[in-house]
Amino acid sequence: MMRGGTSRGPVFLARDLPSDPLHRDALLLSLMGAGHELEIDGIGGGNPLTSKVAIVGPASVPGADVDYLFAQVRVRDRIVDTSPNCGNMLAAVGPFAIESGLVSPSDGLTRIRIHNVNTGKLIEARIMTPGGQVVYEGGASIDGVPGTAAPIQLAFLDAAGAKTGRLLPTGAPVDLINGVEVSCVDAATPVMLVRASDLGKSGIETAGSYHTDPIFMAKLEAMRIEAGRRMGFPDAASLVIPKPVLIAPAAAGGTLVTRYFMPHECHRALAVTGAIAAATACVTPGTVAASMVGPINLPTDITLEHPSGRIVVRLESGGGQSGPFASVQRTARRIFEGTVFARRSHLPHDMRLTG
Repeated sequence: MMRGGTSRGPVFLARDLPSDPLHRDALLLSLMGAGHELEIDGIGGGNPLTSKVAIVGPASVPGADVDYLFAQVRVRDRIVDTSPNCGNMLAAVGPFAIESGLVSPSDGLTRIRIHNVNTGKLIEARIMTPGGQVVYEGGASIDGVPGTAAPIQLAFLDAAGAKTGRLLPTGAPVDLINGVEVSCVDAATPVMLVRASDLGKSGIETAGSYHTDPIFMAKLEAMRIEAGRRMGFPDAASLVIPKPVLIAPAAAGGTLVTRYFMPHECHRALAVTGAIAAATACVTPGTVAASMVGPINLPTDITLEHPSGRIVVRLESGGGQSGPFASVQRTARRIFEGTVFARRSHLPHDMRLTG
């Protein structure tokens, strides 16, 4: 079990899980306790941020050191969604790969190229390894996590078009959905950006307050589903992508205020992939984000305010064919290791053990 950024979940070696996706997902649902709001019968934390799974194994593509498959296990629904990447859990992949023997560390700093299986993209993680050992203690801090830890740098080498193949999947920087302007952007993850004011919100509300407004949540979900259809996801209602993101003028000296939805609850901080998408939108002419912040030249730091503080995304030119190179700083912690048990009654008949 590891914390990666502002998320937490079990990290498995790929060889320890079934190769059949149906069997794998059935096992994960049982292990995490999905289907109950507290996930009381498993090791999930009863929140989308603590009901995440990372599966790590040998690289399957040239230029990578390891494969990383992310799985979002729904808390209340018995569903495993592998459509998105998770940049926070990504922070745990490098340390895990070293400590599990998948990657040999260097003395001082170890660079690991991670192939995200969900999106097919490569991310370089830079891990502090003095004396060839992973260290978790350090002076770096990230908003949304108490205390300090060793810094982990994540460089998204070509974030644009992570799921759709295009930075602007609809072909336009702005679309009109239900009479509201939105920008559909795909950089690290597909998002639908919308001005908070256009939906009657300030954008600086607490994360939990949105869920108490069912009319707003229903409108946001309807817009998300339509945005998903236009982005090439006809089944968006059953997926966690695209992610809706409210944006508003900065309130505390940053570039923008953001409220990121997962998609049915507001994130208490901001997903790394969502931060990269929002930051990239800020420097993409014509988007609702770019119109709000004005012209920005590269290289630049985009500071995005969120309910727990802020996250800084460094953007530089030359990262990919249609978008900038993006990097962020995260931290991670190894919490425990051991054996977790599934309930046989939750598994398909051909998986159940005898005796």
